[in-house]
Amino acid sequence: MGVNGRDLKILEMSLDEYEAMRLADFQGLSQEEAAVEMEISRPTFSRLIEEARRKCARFFIEGRKLVISGGMVHFKENLIRCHDCGHLFVLAIGEEISECPSCASGNLIDLAGGFGHGRCCR
Repeated sequence: MGVNGRDLKILEMSLDEYEAMRLADFQGLSQEEAAVEMEISRPTFSRLIEEARRKCARFFIEGRKLVISGGMVHFKENLIRCHDCGHLFVLAIGEEISECPSCASGNLIDLAGGFGHGRCCR
């Protein structure tokens, strides 16, 4: 509190660690279910979630700046947010939409940003 973010020590969390925590701790999936969702082995998931939790503890206790980053990402769906009303909705790969289903605004943001979609999605 009262410290500029640029003066804090950075703690990096990978996107895989973040996703493991989201699935296990936010959505409440078992490690087996989350591993299937991430298309990884259960032991690999276990290592990811342990490291993510350790980093979150350091973030809270040491007061570090948490930066989530990392690597090649493949999104199964596109997450779209309306910039005007904030409505979030999901589109299948290749599905297109020109206006928000909630407020009809055309000011939409593709949160996947086009990343992760390669030959497998076309």
